[in-house]
Amino acid sequence: MAIVAVIVFVALYFVDAGYGKFYTPKWGPSLDNHLGWFLMEVPVFIAMLALWWFSDRRADGVRLVFLLLFEAHYFHRSFIFPHQLRGHSRMPLSIVLMGAVFNTLNAFMQGGWIFYVSPAEFYPASWLRSLPFIAGTIIFLVGMYVNIQSDGIIRNLREPGDTAHYLPKDGMFRYVTSANYFGEFMEWVGFAFLTWSWAGAVFALWTFANLAPRAARIYELYSREFPDELDTSRVKRILPFIY
Repeated sequence: MAIVAVIVFVALYFVDAGYGKFYTPKWGPSLDNHLGWFLMEVPVFIAMLALWWFSDRRADGVRLVFLLLFEAHYFHRSFIFPHQLRGHSRMPLSIVLMGAVFNTLNAFMQGGWIFYVSPAEFYPASWLRSLPFIAGTIIFLVGMYVNIQSDGIIRNLREPGDTAHYLPKDGMFRYVTSANYFGEFMEWVGFAFLTWSWAGAVFALWTFANLAPRAARIYELYSREFPDELDTSRVKRILPFIY
């Protein structure tokens, strides 16, 4: 998974994933983006629940906390975020299927480690008082807040019926042009820390590999569209003050 993440990272600097701002019919048959996001995200929500339910560790308190944090993100992504989208743009079916496959594999990677592969004594009750868990949970929750807040800022840039383009400037958009991606990356870095696992670390790597090239393309797009509004000396792409 880590090796594939590196390949995807390089490839996405040459090929734009054809959804959202970069939608193109060249990606083949498409469907409404509300349905597309639901179908892409809900498999991981269901798969993670199934992995927990069929595990003999499902009553383990620490592992249950991991599950609740993970599922909180995907409950929002599956059942709330799609309904908040304004308008009805198109989303390629191929993107939906690729996303669903990756999400399902990732559920097996995260859930497999947490509920099946990790040694039974790896997460004692005292883990909830450990530095990795506390720091990771704070990072995860702050990242989730930034992600949801940034999506809201983007969603409310235009009034109903307005088709003009605007540069988001509030919240973490003061520091990066893809604040929503920065928030999501923070979430999974936090999850890697709070679970202290290679599975979590690989997912954080995947998140960056998938989102950083797209953030770079959005940065280029905004630089062309808003040359007088975007302060490129201060505002970065996805990592504040860094990239």
